[in-house]
Parts: sequence; C-alpha cells; structure tokens
Amino acid sequence: MLLSSSFTSISFPSPKFNLPHNRSPKRILKMAEAAKNPVGQQRKIIVPNKHDEKLVGLLHETGSADLVILCHGFRDTKENYIMVNLAVALENEGISSFRFDFAGNGESEGTFQFGNYRREADDLHSVVKYFSGVKRAPSAIVGHSKGGNAVLLYASTYHDIRTVVNVSGRYDLKKGIEERLGKDFMEVIKKEGFIDVKNKSGDGNYRVTEESLMDRLSTDMHESCLQIDKECRVVTIHGTADEVIPVEDALEFAKIIPNHKLHLIEGANHSYTSHQAELGSLVVDFIKAALQQDKATSN
Repeated sequence: MLLSSSFTSISFPSPKFNLPHNRSPKRILKMAEAAKNPVGQQRKIIVPNKHDEKLVGLLHETGSADLVILCHGFRDTKENYIMVNLAVALENEGISSFRFDFAGNGESEGTFQFGNYRREADDLHSVVKYFSGVKRAPSAIVGHSKGGNAVLLYASTYHDIRTVVNVSGRYDLKKGIEERLGKDFMEVIKKEGFIDVKNKSGDGNYRVTEESLMDRLSTDMHESCLQIDKECRVVTIHGTADEVIPVEDALEFAKIIPNHKLHLIEGANHSYTSHQAELGSLVVDFIKAALQQDKATSN
C-alpha cells in the first residue's frame, strides 16, 4: 500500500505511480514468468574499486541509454533472486541494468566485513564512475537490505544520481545486532576482540571483529539521510511482514528524506518470497516515471 503524503515533505510531479491493487493481473503474471525466463544479453564486467580490489558484475544489456545499478544485501551476492528478478523486470521494459558483488562477497575480491557500510557505498561509487567513464552514466541505483543502506549513503555523499530505490534498508544500525551476535556481544567482543558467527547448518560462518562492529555502530543513517539533496527522488519499499528489519524503519526514512515516496507491500517478508512480481513492478514503475520526468525536464 502507499502511505499518505504526511510522511513526505516534497511530492513528485506527474506522472503518477499506479497502486499495486490497480495492476493488471496479466502484467503481474507476465513479470513472474519473465523472471523464470531471462531475456537480453548478459556480459561480465570487472570494475576496480579504490582499494584495487576487483568488483565482478553482470551487465544486462538492452541497448538502452538508461542504466540501473543493482546492489545486493548482507552476506549475499548478485545472484540473489531479488537482484536477478529486478534485472529481468527492467529488461522487459527495455532498461539495462548492472548487478554486482560488493568487495568480500560473491566473485569480487576482498574480505567480508560485518560493517563496511560506507565502504560499500564507495564500491558503488567505483561502479558509477566506471560506467560514467564509458559514457554510460547510471540513471538510478537500487539496493535491497544492506544494499538499501548503501544506495542511501551513496546519495547522501555523492549527489550525482537523482533516482534511488531503497528496498528494506535498515534505519537504526544499532538494532538487529543482538539477534546475530547474542545479548552479551559487546562484552564478548571487548574481551576476545571478535565473535565467530555460525549458522545452524555450519556453512556461511563469518567473523565479526571489534573494528567491523564499531563501523556499523558508528554509521548514522539518520544524519546521512538528512544530507540527501531534495532534487534526489527516493522511494522506500518495505514488506509489512518483514521478519529481519521491522517495517517501522521504513516509516523513519519517510520522515526525514526530503523527496520521498513510501510503498508498503502487504504481507511481504524480508526476501519478498511470495511478492517478487509486485516488488519488480513497483521498482520498474518508479524508475520509468523518474526517467520520463528527467527527459521532460531536459527537453
């Protein structure tokens, strides 16, 4: 559902966005089927970041002048189905996209770190600079979960992209740590210098250092979001049944980001398991409307 404008200080001009319940069922079904059958050409591209680490990504080429950068979430990769499905949804509308692995994740070089929020925003900047250097300046950036934080931090720092999509980003980075590290995480990490996190299956283990923990705790999304230009259009999309990051975080972003829209997807969890088509439709509609506004302004 779309929240009322009481949560936004500046609203967008036309064209308007359609609400999910007004969407054609055939269109939603088409998007769901398209996600299973990708179209267009994919090309692997390697981008060096400022630490001389190789960031690996896939360009979904449609031949369009417009390009959208897709950013994955915590301990995830460009191969996450949300990233793939969004790339396909954009392809179906003739829009090219690039999904890549942050340093320390997937195929990219580097060491995974629990924090690294601003460093991931810098990785994104390296990607934007690369494409701008080949005369393909990105039109929009999209991030899911921790990737949502990355695109917001990017917008607060670099001010060169006017369309930002935050999907289920976390507003208060001091929250959510206890669930992963335990109630006494601060005492343990002060004593040992690290905490090893293990999941039930035994794979996907990782180490949280004191430095990486403090990096997260010192990243202030509230202050950062206040630095986003009012000309930058931001949409926050969040599921009302998100079991990882509470939907209240989305409401906080809506209060402080100057040029903001908020869409809540009823019943969606953090991974949008049963709401992929609706998520893709919202993201694509927002980006298409923003591109139309930019073209109308430039004419």
